Amino acid sequence: MAVTESQVVDALRGVLDPELGASIVDLGMVKRVEVDGPAVSVAVALTVAGCPMRDEIDHRVRSALAGVPGVGRVEVHQEVMSPEELAEVRSKVQGAPPQAWSAPARGHRLGHEEGRANPFAVASSPTRVVGVSSGKGGVGKSTVAVNLAVALARGGRSVGLLDADVYGFSVPAMLGVSARPQMADGKVVPPEAFGVKVMSMGFFVGEDQPVIWRGPMLHKALEQFLVDVDWAAPDFLLVDMPPGTGDVALSMAQYLPVSEVYVVTTPQLAARRVAQRSAYMAKKLNLPLRGVIENMSWFTAPDGSRQEIFGSGGGAQLARDLAVPLLGQIPLAPALREGADLGVPAVAADPASEVAAAFQAIAEAVAAQRPTRSKPEELRSR
Repeated sequence: MAVTESQVVDALRGVLDPELGASIVDLGMVKRVEVDGPAVSVAVALTVAGCPMRDEIDHRVRSALAGVPGVGRVEVHQEVMSPEELAEVRSKVQGAPPQAWSAPARGHRLGHEEGRANPFAVASSPTRVVGVSSGKGGVGKSTVAVNLAVALARGGRSVGLLDADVYGFSVPAMLGVSARPQMADGKVVPPEAFGVKVMSMGFFVGEDQPVIWRGPMLHKALEQFLVDVDWAAPDFLLVDMPPGTGDVALSMAQYLPVSEVYVVTTPQLAARRVAQRSAYMAKKLNLPLRGVIENMSWFTAPDGSRQEIFGSGGGAQLARDLAVPLLGQIPLAPALREGADLGVPAVAADPASEVAAAFQAIAEAVAAQRPTRSKPEELRSR
């Protein structure tokens, strides 16, 4: 099968610059494409000489072209942009989102038009923003966020779920969502699964493709997830926070000053101590802590006995230390892992199960809490 130049360019359109998060074709980085039978030669202009991402860009170009039928040998030649070309790239990036946002409907570009505002940053917002956080990875924070969102939706609430774990996104797979977001009236329409609207970086990069961004690009992407997505004012917007206390947590505190924070931990003493850091960060950022959720609390054996594999009491102790309620304990069950792998959350797969009952109880406890709202003048001062 003869390879055409247009096929090569279309394949390269899906290659994102690792730091700018936009297509190398739309940024004007692809300078020349030459096709000679199965041999393809591509000239890519880097934004700066000695670019630290040059090897990553080379790898992404080769990987993209490897999937084009008929392509054999690939040569990638790297050049450096002229000052004029670099200025043009800057004008495209400043005030405009990554090209991935326009992929669902090519030709549309989202920008920060005058008057475009973050609907969740005002005290009058009808949406309760719930941040699900943890001090470390491996405690099942994303599993909790997904199942809690589905449990709230099953209770008749409108729910959105924002996967803010940009580097370690997993929410689309856990909900079995493979459809890309669509565009309507200049905004991104989030896919929906099990009654939950979902937005994640996982919709715009491949599962095996790392997101290699510094703080500013990360900050920009998170802003767009809030401003340029048509969430339709849900009753709840759950935010699956990344573990730890880094850039994303700071950005979300800035963009969501009316959010509430729920901390996920396990019964293990070491996990409780690390979870405290996430909780104390929320306090320092004036985000109200509303409760603790303990995951992996016990394993119910076939004979009905409970085995406390990770110890006991960690969640209750953390709640006492933080002076907030322990909202619930979730058992360690194969159904949680199976549901995440299959894209069918345990709450939806078996609503009568012990796990589902635990999440439904936590969802009702969250819904029963009175919303916290900062005064408008407090929001303006942050």
